[in-house]
Amino acid sequence: MARRKLSLATIRRVATAIPGVEEGTSYGTPAFRLNKKKLLARLHQDGKSLVLKVGNATRDHLLQADPDTFFVTDHYRGYPYVLAHLDRLNADDLRKLIERAIAFHSQGGSYASRAPTPSHRASRKRI
Repeated sequence: MARRKLSLATIRRVATAIPGVEEGTSYGTPAFRLNKKKLLARLHQDGKSLVLKVGNATRDHLLQADPDTFFVTDHYRGYPYVLAHLDRLNADDLRKLIERAIAFHSQGGSYASRAPTPSHRASRKRI
């Protein structure tokens, strides 16, 4: 992946150029959805990375192929999301990642399709 930080303006331009993708918000940050409903990507609250819903298989592939660009925080562990450092992506990378997110949704991607791994939430004891 290229070393160039994507600006929010570039992220907006690339994402909204894809048919069916619209901007909104998620957790108070800019987010991009397919057909107003399905979350594809959102700016992480750190302002330095992008959260992408690409599915478990794509997430695992990206983490293995380019661990300097892609990562997962504890919050997203066990879910079909991957985070990407904005300073490691260019506009073409972003377009391909959003297209992968769209492909995940077109295959019926949802929380139900997540890997059966225990999450940090499931490990909490209830009293």
